[in-house]
Formats: sequence, structure tokens, C-alpha cells
Amino acid sequence: MLDYKLLQALAAVVEEGGFERAARTLGLSQSAVSQRIKLLESRVGAPVLLRAMPPAPTETGRKLLNHVQQVRLLERDLQRDVPMDDETDAAPRLRIALNADSLATWWAGAVAELCEDQNLLLELLVDDQDVGLRRMRAGEVAGCVCATEQPVAGARSLPLGAMRYLAVASPAFMARHFAEGVSPAALRRAPAIVYGPDDRLQHRFLAGCDFTERFPHHLCPSSEGFVRLIDAGLGWGLVPALQIRSELAAGSLQEVLPGHQVDVPLYWHYWRNGGRLLEALTHQLARTVLQ
Repeated sequence: MLDYKLLQALAAVVEEGGFERAARTLGLSQSAVSQRIKLLESRVGAPVLLRAMPPAPTETGRKLLNHVQQVRLLERDLQRDVPMDDETDAAPRLRIALNADSLATWWAGAVAELCEDQNLLLELLVDDQDVGLRRMRAGEVAGCVCATEQPVAGARSLPLGAMRYLAVASPAFMARHFAEGVSPAALRRAPAIVYGPDDRLQHRFLAGCDFTERFPHHLCPSSEGFVRLIDAGLGWGLVPALQIRSELAAGSLQEVLPGHQVDVPLYWHYWRNGGRLLEALTHQLARTVLQ
């Protein structure tokens, strides 16, 4: 039998990003948390953490964290069905990884009713849609929204539709950089806005226009800030069509190349044995189809 106090320590260290914060969360000393991790490694016969900053789970650690995630969800179901002396009235909380653009557009409307009905709290971890599945693989989250269809072991994936991205810029930027059209020479000079090092949307768009050279770009890891930079004329960038309908209608933003867009498929990944709460969230998302 696994000692769940030891697994709880492992989960806390990974989720809190360090031993000190894990100790505060668990109400233990940092030394006590470290001892629990060492005891867990002794019992499973393998390291469970890479002592990095922040600590990262090993392959064995990931398997244990995946197990912890599913046990937590199943215990919530059991507490509702079987009276327990230590049962509390604390609202359930789900850790979910999703991309910033989903958070800025459709996510809130899709889950608001369920959160109200189930008294559900969410802890949202923002990652690029191309890398969000790392959180599932590491056992850090109960579910994630990402652009990858293939689920990790023990999980399922549900297609949510595709998010359409348009290349846009302010009228002033268009006049300054693309007055004579969107040419390779203009693209070499015109700065773009890129969300982060893992964001390849602009590259994908340009490849579709037969442009594969390097281009100047700002880095802006904020969905709302991304649009503000474009609106201020600092660069052009790929933005969800859902996010800029009013700006396009008003003419404050313009498409760089009308008729050219990038469609990014999104998938909801969730644990197979995630209990009724995760099933309810999955059913809710299944009714949310991106247009």
C-alpha cells in the first residue's frame, strides 16, 4: 500500500514549486517534507524528484503524481456518498492547464454555470497550446486544453473545435510598413508580436505565405497585452478572431492579409478515472464548440 502522506508531500513540492512553499502548505517543517520525499524514494526504489529550481518529477515521480491526481478526484466522490468524520465543507478545486487565448475568450463562458452549480473552484495554469500537455504528463493537473490530440497514458482527449487566428495590425502600422503590400522585404523589417519562445503561430502564418526567413519580433506573454501592443502600433501578430471582433468591425485593427488565417485545433485532456466532477466538466466542455 502506498503511504499517501508521502505522496501528498511529493504533490505539494511539485505544485508549489519548492520545498519551502510545500512545507507552508502542508503545515510542516521543510526538513519534514524533505524526509518524506526521501522515505518515498526509499520505498519505491527510485528518485521521484529532480532537485532543480523548481523541482521537477522524474518518470517515476510523474507516475505517482498522475495517481495522486486521480485519487483526489475519486475521494471527492466518496466524500459525497459516504459520511466521514473529517469531511469538511471546503469547495472542490481542480487544477487545469490551458492556453492564454482560451482563457481570454471562450473558457469563462463555458465553465461558469458548472462552477456555480458544483461550487467548484479552479486553479488555472497558463501554458502555450502547443506545450500544455506537459502538465498532464507531469501529473500536475487534472485536465488541460492544448493543441495535441494524442493523450498521455491514463487519460482521454476530446476535440473542442478549432480556434481561428487572424494576422492583424493597426491602420498606422499598415500604412508605415505595408503601404506597398506585404512583401518579403517588408516582412524582414516589420516587427511582429510573439507570445513567447514556444509560440510558433506567426512562423506558421508566414510559412503559409512562403516566407521562412527570420523576422524582428517583440515577446509579450499576455493575451490582453498582446492585443494592446498591436493596437498601439508596435507590431503585427496572430490574434484569435473571437477576441477582436469589435476592433475589426470598428476598423481599429486590420487584417494584414485578408483571407489568410491559421486554424489551431484544441483538445480537452482529462484523466480516465477522474470521478464525477471531472466527468461533469468534460460534458460541459463537450457542449462548447469553437466557431
